[in-house]
Amino acid sequence: MNALVLGFALSAALHGSPEEHWPQWRGPTNDSVVRGKPLPVEFGPDKNVVWKAKFPGWGNSTPVIWDDAIFLTTQDGDALLALRLDRKTGDLVWRKELGKGSPRRSGPVGNLRFHDETNMAAASPITDGKHVWWHFGNGDLTCTDFDGKIVWQENLMKNYGPYSIWWGHSNSPVLVGDLLVNVCIQDPKGGGKSYVVALDKNTGKERWFADRTTGAKEEPADSYTTPLLHQENGKTQIIVYGGNVLDAYDPADGKRLWQAKPFNGNRVIAGPTLSNGVVYAVQGMKGPLFAVKAGGEGDVTKTNTLWNYKGSTPDAATPAVVGDLVFLATNQGAVVCVDAKDGKEIWKERLGETFRATPLVSGNKLYLFSKEGVGTVLEASREFKTLHRVEFGDQIIASPAAAQGELYVRTKGHLYRFGAK
Repeated sequence: MNALVLGFALSAALHGSPEEHWPQWRGPTNDSVVRGKPLPVEFGPDKNVVWKAKFPGWGNSTPVIWDDAIFLTTQDGDALLALRLDRKTGDLVWRKELGKGSPRRSGPVGNLRFHDETNMAAASPITDGKHVWWHFGNGDLTCTDFDGKIVWQENLMKNYGPYSIWWGHSNSPVLVGDLLVNVCIQDPKGGGKSYVVALDKNTGKERWFADRTTGAKEEPADSYTTPLLHQENGKTQIIVYGGNVLDAYDPADGKRLWQAKPFNGNRVIAGPTLSNGVVYAVQGMKGPLFAVKAGGEGDVTKTNTLWNYKGSTPDAATPAVVGDLVFLATNQGAVVCVDAKDGKEIWKERLGETFRATPLVSGNKLYLFSKEGVGTVLEASREFKTLHRVEFGDQIIASPAAAQGELYVRTKGHLYRFGAK
C-alpha cells in the first residue's frame, strides 16, 4: 500500500461514521446528504431550538462540527476570525484572529472586489478531528489544533499570485488523505492564475501544483465552487468545475485525467453534485443543468454528457440529489424537481423567496433556507408537498449543517441549534 493510499485509508478511519460529524462544506460525503438520525421537521426561533448563539461580525461560511466542537469563520471589521463554540451550550470556547482584510466594495471588478452579499469569511473551514484548516478571501490559509494553537500559516495570494476573480474568492478547501487541496479559478486579468494546488496538511508545504487555464476570459473564467472527490476503480479523483470545464485530477501528482466541456456560460457559483457516478452541474449564470458521467480518459464531452435540462436553474445554490430525483432552488424563488435519469422536469413550484444557500437532504425530506430568512421543509418526492415553513427574521446565505440528528442554521447574526437537548 503506497503512502497516498494509506493516507486515504487513515483519513476515512479518522472521520468515523458519517452521521457523527459535519467536517466540511456540504458534510462528510460532500453532497449535503444527512446520514443517520433524521433531522427535526418542525423548528424555528421558538420551536425545537436548543440554543441561539450570537457571534461577532458576519460571514457566509458553513459551520463544521466534530463531536462537541463547532468551528466557524467570521469577519468583524477588518479582523478575520476563527471561532470555536461548544456544541452542547453554544458558548464561545475561543476566538482567534488569523488575519486582516478589507473587502473593496466599489471600483473595478477583480483584485479583492467583493459582492455586497459576501465578505472574506465565505470559505468554510474543514477538520479531520485533530486539526482545522481555515481559508479566507485575502489568501490567508491557516492550520490550527482544536485549542486554537497555530500549526502553520501560508498566504495563497503571496505564493501563487493575486485573486483576480470578479466578486471575491470563496472556494473551500478539501482533504484528500494527507493533502489539503485548494482551487483558484478566475479571470486572468490583473495577473491572477487559475490552478489546483495540493499542500501537505501537516506542514503547509506544496506537494504539487496544476495549472488550470481553460481558455475562458473575463467573468466566464470565474468559479466559486469547491472540488468533489470521486472513486473510480478503487482510486480517488479530484473533480473541479469552472471556466466552462468539468475535469478531474489525480491526487498523487496533479495530472489531469479527463475533462468534459458541454458548457457555454458565464461565471459559476452553484457547485457540482456527484451521485451514483454522475456529476450534476449547472452552467454558469442560470444556464442548463448538465448530467455528466464521471470518469474516463481525455476529452469525454461527447461520450459522458448524458442530458441537459434547460428550464429554471439556480445561480447560487448547488443541486441536491435524492434517489433518482434532482432538486434545484433558484434565485427567483422556484424549487424544481428533475428526473435524474433523463433530465425531464417533474414539477416546479414558486415559494417566493431568493435562494442562495444549498438545500440539505435528510431521508426523504428537503430543507431549504432563503436569503429572506424563511426555512422550508419539502417532501423530496415526485409530488410537491410542503411539510413546514418558518421565518427567522434575519438573512440566510450560509448553507445549513447537521450532526447527530441536529440541524444547525446560520443567519447573518446568529447560529441556531435545533434538535434534542
